[in-house]
Amino acid sequence: MMDIMKNSKIAALAISVLALGGCTGMNEIVPQSGTLLSQQVVEVTTSDPSRIDAVYTGMYTKLGTPKSCGYSTPDDFGFIMIGFSGDLEAADALMPNSGYNWFSVCGELSSRTATYRNPLIRYKICYDVISAAHDVINAIDTLSTDPAVQAKFGEAKAIRAFAYLNLVPYFQFGYNVPNSKGELGKDLPCVPLVTLQTTDFANNPRAKTSVIYNLIISDLTSAIEKLKGWERSDKSKLDQQVVYGLRARAYLNMGKYAEAAADAEKAVAGYEPASMAEVSVPFLYDIKEHNWMWGYDMTQTLADLYIYANSSSWLRSFSGYGYSAACQTYCMINSILYNKIPDTDVRKGWWVNEALYSPLLDGLTWKGYSGQDIAMAKLPDEKEAFLPYTNVKFGCNPVGTTTNEEDWCWMRAEEMFLIQAEGYAKSGNADKAKQILNTFVQTYRDPAYDCTKTGRSLEDEIWFQRRVELWGEGFSNNDTRRLGKPLVRFHGGDKTSNYPEAFRFNMAADDGWWLMRFSQKETNTNAGVVDNTEGSIPTIDQLPDLLDGVTD
Repeated sequence: MMDIMKNSKIAALAISVLALGGCTGMNEIVPQSGTLLSQQVVEVTTSDPSRIDAVYTGMYTKLGTPKSCGYSTPDDFGFIMIGFSGDLEAADALMPNSGYNWFSVCGELSSRTATYRNPLIRYKICYDVISAAHDVINAIDTLSTDPAVQAKFGEAKAIRAFAYLNLVPYFQFGYNVPNSKGELGKDLPCVPLVTLQTTDFANNPRAKTSVIYNLIISDLTSAIEKLKGWERSDKSKLDQQVVYGLRARAYLNMGKYAEAAADAEKAVAGYEPASMAEVSVPFLYDIKEHNWMWGYDMTQTLADLYIYANSSSWLRSFSGYGYSAACQTYCMINSILYNKIPDTDVRKGWWVNEALYSPLLDGLTWKGYSGQDIAMAKLPDEKEAFLPYTNVKFGCNPVGTTTNEEDWCWMRAEEMFLIQAEGYAKSGNADKAKQILNTFVQTYRDPAYDCTKTGRSLEDEIWFQRRVELWGEGFSNNDTRRLGKPLVRFHGGDKTSNYPEAFRFNMAADDGWWLMRFSQKETNTNAGVVDNTEGSIPTIDQLPDLLDGVTD
């Protein structure tokens, strides 16, 4: 398998050099924003209503399917890839700077380049899913009182909101975060707004961030009403509680903290976090895990579309058929964050330490290797030795799997408790926030925990808990941006951290390079878009004295 990977990587690199100016390989008919052409709209609205089941299923499938944007490359796997890319652009997750790292553009933050595939996929897939949601809405008889029909309408509205929530935070500063001129993100242009009423796709300017969030809240509020009393078929679909969770995320981004806490409480009712025992082994791979509220059910049929384009290949260190293990492109935690995790916290075992030890390896076997020996094991064309701080959080079923059909978690109970803590802390009820935080961590992660004795402010302590608990799940970039925090990947002149040199830099909270650039395909087909131009690509070891309040 290693030779196949080498050959495909070399071929892809050659293609990317030849196509750098045009970034070919995408559908040249549909605008990059994924908006429907007027003829397509007519075709959808006049189609047989029986199409609803197919388009409804497709709306969900698009979220994480390999080759979601038409590339036969290992970095094209929908919204899962969006979260993975965002984490690698932030401070806490990293991969080696090697020829096998298809996400090196995220590490070096060259992912703002308009002709690169990575930002193009992350932009296009969101609008593709918005279009899929529109397909569902158009196929629905709005006069129907059938609860199943009403539920599908609500789900489509919520999926559209979810798509915007995966797009909007990256094209402008956080809702209440100032840029270098002191202008708040909510008042600045963000991305084109595409709704069922949009007709001029060739001249669709960027809407203000506040306008996009108004649509998000409206969609989620409508979905909450439509899904009242509805019981979904399985956790790959949305229900009312999950939509409350999505609205809690949106309110958190907007700084509406009391509303976020209230929605998170409604969302998590009846759910319980994973226990200490359950997170003392590699986990987060099965949609049936009781703490999952919503997930992507990765079937073998989907995984077989391209076996390397999924979370198992890249994020899970136990796949016997992926880039992570076979090419030693393990996803690791930043050592300056790892070193802040108390030894009494079970989560410290979610990564091997500098000596490659983690208690999570005990009891595991991989082709003749067991326990701690797995870390050093070398299996030809399958696995290289772990690197220091390699994650063992994300499990595979079984260890050494060659199917890569592990599921992906979009939302779990633990996040909702952390949103409650932040919401109450920032809306004037610090005592309740501390009670929620202490109860969660003491009960499920660290019996010795006391949020008042960490040396951090309550707000920074909650961010620390999010950074540890939700590591690798796609929250890091958005959290840093919405909180107005700097990017801190290393400390001081001694360059403390395990970041590769090419990715080792810090960046101020108001640096314009945070903002994604629009793909060349979008600016070629949508004359209304004025691109982001602020900032410049970071240089190695820049701003060594920046602090973030958590890893100081």
